[in-house]
Amino acid sequence: MFANYHTHTFRCGHASGTEREYIENAIRGGFKILGFSDHSPFLFPDSTESQFRVKTAMAEDYFETLNALREEYKNKIKIYIGFEMEYYPLHFNDMLKYTKSLGSEYYILGQHFIANEAPGASYSGSPCADESKLVEYADCVIEGMKTGAFKYVAHPDLFNFTGEKSVREREWRRICAAARELDIPLEINFLGIRTGRHYPAADFWKVAGEEKPKVIFGLDAHEPVDTVDEKSLAIAEKTVEFYGLTVVDELDI
Repeated sequence: MFANYHTHTFRCGHASGTEREYIENAIRGGFKILGFSDHSPFLFPDSTESQFRVKTAMAEDYFETLNALREEYKNKIKIYIGFEMEYYPLHFNDMLKYTKSLGSEYYILGQHFIANEAPGASYSGSPCADESKLVEYADCVIEGMKTGAFKYVAHPDLFNFTGEKSVREREWRRICAAARELDIPLEINFLGIRTGRHYPAADFWKVAGEEKPKVIFGLDAHEPVDTVDEKSLAIAEKTVEFYGLTVVDELDI
């Protein structure tokens, strides 16, 4: 593994360390490419901001800091600057326009909420037995992929559906089939592995092995030490081998 495009910064409020620490640890780990994709800033129409995103007041500093470091380390590692962002139908065009104006070079789709993150919307990773919510999640991921804005889908198996197994498999299959048809990789998420979360979900990757979308490894680094994660890499590689998956090593940005 020589490239990672899923790296956060302290600005999202739930990560730590300096950008320099992430970069230097990645270099020590043999990485040639490091993409920063913190949670996209956005001011909603009611003037509220999500608690897990980069605040709009810090957005310019995100680019200023990383652009300076990119120049400093240009002979040691390739750095890209982008965002992890949701697909919210009501706000997507505005989110895209705003983040592009800041200088975003790429996007990964992380559907942490549905229903346009309206007041009361629940986190996609919370246990949920409501079939309609799972369908809505799958719809958002698929429609997000169809926009052509996203380089890959982060933790596509994030939705924690606790209902009928057949329903869960049906929606996983929809996502995997769409990813294959649209040629958009799906991420095996290392944060989920190293923290023992409900994802990566074995039943999702079983379906992926049948539908054959491309996959990509994502560190989902929230601390500098996360930029080298050999234990999670070994588990991810076993998943790839077991289900016969095809890994994409590098993105075209």
